[in-house]
Amino acid sequence: MKIKYAYPAVFEKEENGYFVNFPDISPCYTEGSTLEEAVFMAKDVLEGRIEVALDRGENLPVPSNLENLKGKVMLIIADVDNKENQTKFVKKTVSIPQWLNDEAKKANINFSVVFREALQERLNLNQQGK
Repeated sequence: MKIKYAYPAVFEKEENGYFVNFPDISPCYTEGSTLEEAVFMAKDVLEGRIEVALDRGENLPVPSNLENLKGKVMLIIADVDNKENQTKFVKKTVSIPQWLNDEAKKANINFSVVFREALQERLNLNQQGK
């Protein structure tokens, strides 16, 4: 599931294109040779910077009011994966025969890992870490 964040970006016309700065999030800037490329790059850098902030446990600042910023300002919408829901673990109760439980304990089997790997295999999900 994606979460949307919106932050204003200030676009400055330069000789070879556009420089883009997000005044609310530091450091967060990029550039593009055309306005279209600068907008695309702004979305990309904003999404990356927000993901880093969330991974580090940083609080995201409240976006500035567009009317309070000078220059050519555009609101950029970032779509960021909700990693909290993706990595959140849920407890499941399963039933297996006693003899199988005993054998698995003797072999120091981690039931959670085996269960997760079996589900991934059954669902054809060969992604590490999920």
